[in-house]
Amino acid sequence: MHPLVALVTLLALVLFMWMTVRVASARTRCGVPAPATSGHPEFERHFRVQANTLEGLIVSLPALWLFALFVGNDYVAAGLGLVWVVGRVIYMLGYAKAAESRGPGYGIQALAQAVLLFGALGFVVWRLLRPGF
Repeated sequence: MHPLVALVTLLALVLFMWMTVRVASARTRCGVPAPATSGHPEFERHFRVQANTLEGLIVSLPALWLFALFVGNDYVAAGLGLVWVVGRVIYMLGYAKAAESRGPGYGIQALAQAVLLFGALGFVVWRLLRPGF
């Protein structure tokens, strides 16, 4: 069982749902009718944040779980996953104000994602090369 990793997974999904609500709100506030995905810069920024986060979830969530399973340390895995979530919140809030403000949040989440992904990859390869460890 990995309750901390499960909690971080759920936090990431709650964050994505929050972004969905923000996109819907911006769509209404900016008068961008569905199914349009462009039309007002504020709406487009919210939409891009959500789309970019979806792209990030595809890599981050499997990497989080594989890191937890192969490294065997839920605290480290969950901590890195939480850093990813916090980085995404900072990214979202910065990008919503101005696209050029997204850098710090992006950097934080990218670093956490890279550690999870390459850490998991390294331990999987290690286990394949050294059965029994």
